[in-house]
Amino acid sequence: MNLLDRLERVFFWLSGASTDNLEACPAWERRKYVAFGATVLVPCTFAIIACAYALSTLTDNWLVIAPVSLVWAFIILTVDRALLATYRAYQNIFRKLSQFALRIVVAMLMGVTIAHPLTLLLFKDTIVSAIEEDRQAEIEQTRQAAAAQKALIEARVAPLEQQIARQREAWNASFQASFLDADGKLIEQPPTEEELKARADREKQISEATAAARERLAALDADLAKQGAEHQKITAELNHWQTEFEREVNGQRSGIIGLGPRAKSIREDQLVWRRTESARLTSALDSLTAARAATLAEIKTTEENVNSTLDSKAAQDAARMKAEQDRLDALKRQVQQEQADQFVGQQNAIRETLKSQIDALLMQMKGLQDDIARLSADEQERIAGIRAEPRRDILTQTLALHHLFENGTEGGRFALIAYLVLCALFMLVDTIPLVVKFFSKPGPYDTLLDCDEAKYDRERLAFLRGFDRYMKQLVDSPFLHITQNRPLERALIEGVDRSRAAKAFLEHLMELEQAFQEKMRVERERLEAGGITGKARMLEEMAETFYADLRQRMEAFFRDDRRTPVQA
Repeated sequence: MNLLDRLERVFFWLSGASTDNLEACPAWERRKYVAFGATVLVPCTFAIIACAYALSTLTDNWLVIAPVSLVWAFIILTVDRALLATYRAYQNIFRKLSQFALRIVVAMLMGVTIAHPLTLLLFKDTIVSAIEEDRQAEIEQTRQAAAAQKALIEARVAPLEQQIARQREAWNASFQASFLDADGKLIEQPPTEEELKARADREKQISEATAAARERLAALDADLAKQGAEHQKITAELNHWQTEFEREVNGQRSGIIGLGPRAKSIREDQLVWRRTESARLTSALDSLTAARAATLAEIKTTEENVNSTLDSKAAQDAARMKAEQDRLDALKRQVQQEQADQFVGQQNAIRETLKSQIDALLMQMKGLQDDIARLSADEQERIAGIRAEPRRDILTQTLALHHLFENGTEGGRFALIAYLVLCALFMLVDTIPLVVKFFSKPGPYDTLLDCDEAKYDRERLAFLRGFDRYMKQLVDSPFLHITQNRPLERALIEGVDRSRAAKAFLEHLMELEQAFQEKMRVERERLEAGGITGKARMLEEMAETFYADLRQRMEAFFRDDRRTPVQA
């Protein structure tokens, strides 16, 4: 057997046909089934590719991908062979249609199963882009959620920082504290009664010494006020009439340019005496001003003399009071030291309280900062986990492909069309052998196969009829009660069958012997009538051989029958 014959047998096996029956068929019938077998390999090849790609999304180990892909291809191959092998060309149209419909359903399932991974492979780049967009969207959602949680914590951090700042300001202020009065001002030593009395005496003596001068100063101020008012009035009137005079001289009122009658009247009646009066008042004001300055100098001199006298007396009093003041200062310093020590103790207690409060606030701040750091770490870990996810599994890619289908752009429509075309293509490829068989005329192989099936069907019907006849005879026989004992029933059936077989065998042998003797007699008579004596010996040898063979068959039949055990 050459290589082509072996390949032909392989394709016969793929088509689900019997090699023995096909070898009895013409060459064109064998070529048809070789084509059927080749069409079975096409979906298997695509199944290997699709399964390998689907598994590559889960693992990169080819020691796993290759065996599983081959097993999946073998499953597809087995299903195709089973459907082809069970198709019968001579069955009725309804069975053909039902079988064809079943094949269409299986082809649809297999087409989708094979086309789906190939579609994912065809649109791999687009699907990867969609998956990455979903990944980025999920990362952005994670960041937004983390930012919202951080914002809640940071909203608690800001007031806490303000509290810490206020406590620290109070802590720093405790080192700059001083003795304060009720109004918040530094405590100053109030003047004593003696100082107040001395100050009042000083003011009284100065007032008495300068009383006359102050009276003159008041009179001068009154004259200055009176003379100043008159001077202002005369000056205002003089300015008015001077303006009128200039307008007359310029011809703005009477139209006469130069010193006319009205201009002369204004000068003589209004300007001359007012100018004289203004000069007098100015001289009087100057003299009053000089007198006032002299009076002020006198008052100042008097005050200085009084102050000098009082200062000398105050110096004597100060020397006397200094000793007393020193004693009081010593007592004051002692009291202040005690108060300072007490104040320092109070400030230390306040600082300890502030320190404990600041430490508690810092602990709260540290806890919030740790929460923010933990949220940041969780965010980074989550983002790293999202980025580290391969997302190459079939489910993720299928969801991305579904989103691509739902997308209204041309890419989504093209992907859907390609998916449907691939499914239809694999359905067509998977149904081609059955379609060809369905629409083609039954060939010699179909005829031989139908004959074999018809023969086995007839044998089955004959067995059923014989068994029915046997059961009817058993009902009418006295051995019906034996059927209640299964071993005895089987032994009886075996005995009856063997008896009948032996009877039939003996009858057959007897008929065979009678026919042989009759033929031998006729042959002897023919030889004797023809005068042939050489063949008589040959006839005797044939008779001996025949009877020896007949005896051997009988012995073998009954020997095998005795040795055959009865099945319980």
